[in-house]
Amino acid sequence: MQTVLRSRSAEVVVSPEHPFVMIGERINPTGRKVLAAEMTAGRMDRVRADAIAQVRSGARMLDVNAGVPGVDEPALLVAAIRAVTEVVDVPLCIDSSVVEALEAALPIYEGKALVNSVTAEDERLDRILPLVRKHGAAVIGMANDETGITMVPEERLAIARKIVERAVFYGIPAEDVVIDPIAMTVAADPQAGVITLRTMELIRDQLGNNMTCGASNVSFGLPERHLLNAAWLPVAMRAGLTCAITNPLIEEVRQSVLASNLLLGHDEYATAWIADYRERQRRGQPAPVT
Repeated sequence: MQTVLRSRSAEVVVSPEHPFVMIGERINPTGRKVLAAEMTAGRMDRVRADAIAQVRSGARMLDVNAGVPGVDEPALLVAAIRAVTEVVDVPLCIDSSVVEALEAALPIYEGKALVNSVTAEDERLDRILPLVRKHGAAVIGMANDETGITMVPEERLAIARKIVERAVFYGIPAEDVVIDPIAMTVAADPQAGVITLRTMELIRDQLGNNMTCGASNVSFGLPERHLLNAAWLPVAMRAGLTCAITNPLIEEVRQSVLASNLLLGHDEYATAWIADYRERQRRGQPAPVT
């Protein structure tokens, strides 16, 4: 199954047969006080710089979030999207839980966006999915509903199936529903990672939809998060994850994705791996110790 996203002139295909897609997570004011303050004041220099840096580091899509408490989120989200598209031309993941913000942002986006996200509550599905269909977007479906997040993989699968079926009812092709099986911190529950991986396997085998997650969630609250995030991605990729919202500026994460693409057969003749090695040599970065 292929999910195709577009910007003005670029196209990204998310699929098990294609290289893994990193969706840059940095344009999000949550937990970033300086960014939040600048965005609130209408200053988008940091947004633009983060967009450029993430694309240079291998992000093939960017997540754009404008969720600052107390601000006009629809207007701020539109301003952030316009700032990003001024400096990079990659497909965007438009990230908001506020329907009015999506209603403002989707009409001004030039391309086929990925909407982040919809959960399985009937009210949310019936409000967001027609909007996604109207603007020809794709959508992330999160495997939780009004009861919360279940720790039973089969129940997450059933929730994912409901979202896909409701999307098809509204005229959205199944391939345009990317499922988030929900990655949770292993600091709170040692089985959280295993449960998510099992959910991925079930979705891969029984639904076939592409999958994404907030990759850094697994390491929340732990030291040396960059190492855990880098270790999580190849394991999740083998279980069926085809894209993730992550930080490509973390070198361990970036190289983990490159290595996994090669080892899983998505980098023919190691072209990308060798090109990255040569680029790091050109910039004078030290080679890893062997």
